[in-house]
Amino acid sequence: MMKRRTLIALAALAGAGALPLSPAAAQGAASAPAKAVRGEILYDTFGVPHVYGKDEAAVFYGFGYATAQNHGDVVLRLYGQARGRAAEYWGASEIESDRWVISNDVYERARQWYLKEPAAFRRNLDAFAEGMNAYARAHPDKLDPSVRQVLPISGVDVMAHAHKLMNYQYVAPAQRTLGGNADAGSNAWAVMPKKSASGNTLLLANPHLPWAPSQLTYFEADLNGPGFKMYGATQVGLPVLRFAFNERMGFTNTVNNILGATNYELKLAPGGYLFDGKVRPFAVKTKTFKVRQPDGSLKAETLEIRSSVHGPAFARADGKTVAVRVAGLDRPGGLRQYWDMGKSKSFAEYQQVMKRLQVPSFNIVYADREGHVQYLLNGILPKRKDGDVRTWSGLVPGDTSATLWTDIHPYEDLPKVVDPPTGYVQNTNDPPWVSTWPQAIRAQDYPAYVAPPGPMSLRAQHSSHLMADPPKLTFDDFVRSKASTHVLMADRVLDELLTAAAGSADADVQQAAAVLRAWDRKVDAGSRGALLFETWARKFAGPNFQSDANYKVRWDPARPIDTPIGIKDPAGAVAMLKEAAIEARAQYGALDRPFGEVSRFALGQVDLPGSGGFGNMGVFNVITWSGLKDGRRMPNHGETWVSMVEFSTPVKAKGLMSYGNSTQPGSPHRSDQLEFLSQKTYRTLWTTRAEVESNLESRVAY
Repeated sequence: MMKRRTLIALAALAGAGALPLSPAAAQGAASAPAKAVRGEILYDTFGVPHVYGKDEAAVFYGFGYATAQNHGDVVLRLYGQARGRAAEYWGASEIESDRWVISNDVYERARQWYLKEPAAFRRNLDAFAEGMNAYARAHPDKLDPSVRQVLPISGVDVMAHAHKLMNYQYVAPAQRTLGGNADAGSNAWAVMPKKSASGNTLLLANPHLPWAPSQLTYFEADLNGPGFKMYGATQVGLPVLRFAFNERMGFTNTVNNILGATNYELKLAPGGYLFDGKVRPFAVKTKTFKVRQPDGSLKAETLEIRSSVHGPAFARADGKTVAVRVAGLDRPGGLRQYWDMGKSKSFAEYQQVMKRLQVPSFNIVYADREGHVQYLLNGILPKRKDGDVRTWSGLVPGDTSATLWTDIHPYEDLPKVVDPPTGYVQNTNDPPWVSTWPQAIRAQDYPAYVAPPGPMSLRAQHSSHLMADPPKLTFDDFVRSKASTHVLMADRVLDELLTAAAGSADADVQQAAAVLRAWDRKVDAGSRGALLFETWARKFAGPNFQSDANYKVRWDPARPIDTPIGIKDPAGAVAMLKEAAIEARAQYGALDRPFGEVSRFALGQVDLPGSGGFGNMGVFNVITWSGLKDGRRMPNHGETWVSMVEFSTPVKAKGLMSYGNSTQPGSPHRSDQLEFLSQKTYRTLWTTRAEVESNLESRVAY
């Protein structure tokens, strides 16, 4: 741990927009009455800001200040993109981003959404923005010159970024409309007192997203004000925590890919497009945006935006014209809903907040001290006349009103599990039907477009067994299970593969079988054989480990957490093993190369042995590794924020921000938690002021 150092910087208080004082003025302010200070930020030795404010706006201000300090370069670029002015700021590489944002009216709608918020919450958004501005004015040298042109930030900018992230990254990403993929992942558990050895509720938050700094980067924070406390994490640039807990309750999210948007393929005709047998003209409007040229000059570009009855239409590279329709564009309160979720004083109050249906997507898992747990397939889900997930997730015929939805499902219609007899709920991005085992809800009781009936991923099956199999779970069990690097796929096929390989006289097969027989069936840093099995598994189950075609028993909805299993063609599997042996030897130099010699946790000057593996192999502790470069590979995606909470008195909390809590160049907090990740251990999360004061790095008063 780095050497403790305490710095004091005071800010004058002329409202939430106050600037930090100069050093001389700060010395004078130090003797000012305590009432002059509206809040302070205590940064602990991992760079986590603990914000204490006199009121909500003061807390938002401090959180904005801390956001700029820890992630200013990334967030200012995101805000520039949400304005639809990124090409003006940074050049032609941002043109497609601006076209998407402008065509979908993101910033203009954000202005409307901002005005629809209650005055008190508008003050909170403004305070968050002004906190960022205050940091920038006080420390302009700490921000990249290329992003300072985005300043100053406003509350509308904060709203626009959230709108772009939620509605046009998660619900309706450009890749799905224009062609491509957009996926993410996470783990969540909530355990009731009846299944907890201590009689206390347990909660796991464990999102998996890319490691490269982006709109999906997480930021850990602790927010404290009159009558509320929220400790957790959120994506950088958001003014509220999406993963949060306090002494009474907590909640977490996983991506659910709920079908809150539809891509309609249009049939073009002279004068417009066909709809119910008639030609309709497009509604057309023209906008201009600026593009910065290499010499620094600005060039205006014209964007013609065509819209059908469905929504804005886009010409794809494959020649198709597709219009996107997004549900929830009339529901501006997602940020405020998250904030009020964290302030709820009872499960009943929390449920009333959830019934607003302002958060457009995500599985949301809840737990509280009173013993309640809930899994919810949350989202703004359109009502459709028929069809299943496959029907509505691809291109839908746009030439008929039969496919044009106009209404959404209420909260009461959404799949949910509350306080099940099994004593737990879980989700790892899979459909909701096995959120506990035995099942509490079933696909056949809901419209087929709500979620697919299956299959259930091996990671989800591993998660289910980790929760369902033990009669009781201690907090230590909970933490240990979270760190599991066991490869469930090996349990399903390896014994049969080794039996089949025993009949082969081929030297490569025999050597490979000997390595796999000795392997510990884990993807730990020291595991020998893990790289070889991974190489074979790609051949057996496809490049993403998702195909069950080569299993003897394919995934069976009657046995959802125990299939697929076995090998359909043992001779073919042995042939794959020979190929894998040759390939692994060529790539890794040996069949039994230790996993962590190749798989590395490396950021900046830190370079450590890695562990964790691909979720589709049934690994719960997920790391999606890059391809090999110079004989090594790094995390592309996977373990990011982790918090594990026992609602005891006082609360116990362990956690980790794998890649550190700052993306700013030169920050010591970009890689200072990799040692924990490499060792499969977790930090104690400092939730009380006394703990924070004992582990203080710096302090900012404002």
